[in-house]
Amino acid sequence: MKRKRKWRGWWLKQLHSWHWISAALSLVGMMAFAITGITLNHAQTIDAKPVVVEKSGMLPASLLGTLRTRPTADAPLPGAVAASVATAVGLDPAGRAAEWSDTDAYVALPRPGGDAWVSIDRQTGRITAETTDRGWVSYLNDLHKGRNAGAAWAWFIDIFAGACILFTLTGLLLLQLHARHRPLTWPMVAFGLVIPMLLAILFIH
Repeated sequence: MKRKRKWRGWWLKQLHSWHWISAALSLVGMMAFAITGITLNHAQTIDAKPVVVEKSGMLPASLLGTLRTRPTADAPLPGAVAASVATAVGLDPAGRAAEWSDTDAYVALPRPGGDAWVSIDRQTGRITAETTDRGWVSYLNDLHKGRNAGAAWAWFIDIFAGACILFTLTGLLLLQLHARHRPLTWPMVAFGLVIPMLLAILFIH
């Protein structure tokens, strides 16, 4: 009996430790994802006025020759051209796939909360660029979905999701250990399971 209590105490200590550690790691993320869950659910009712900014510039004449030879499909802009574009219009297309036509090279630069693109006339070197900003709500919503946010953010979402899973599993085990002293534990857990199931069955078609 004494050994059983000691073993139970050890498990309680471990579960509490991992529960608070995972809670601390995922606290801010869970709050942010919960808020953006609401804003995504009501995206059509949130007024958003996109701000569009257009810019233009010219490539140096010395770089035009690098554009007149059509490369393979989706090849990125040459490094020197990309650097010149970034200097001229403030958008960096380096390493991005470009769409090459007979007349121009077009690079799409999607981003969370907006879009951008750059087009370069292959004969004259004229640079045309446009950015669209849909506001901070759209920005946070896109981060929630991982849309156009890059590899680092994708890794964050995976690690954050793992912390949330650890938080919920340790919470479930703690509920199991304390359930006999809290008779409403399992009815409440069942309630949390049944409600979304009924909503899905009855109202989602």
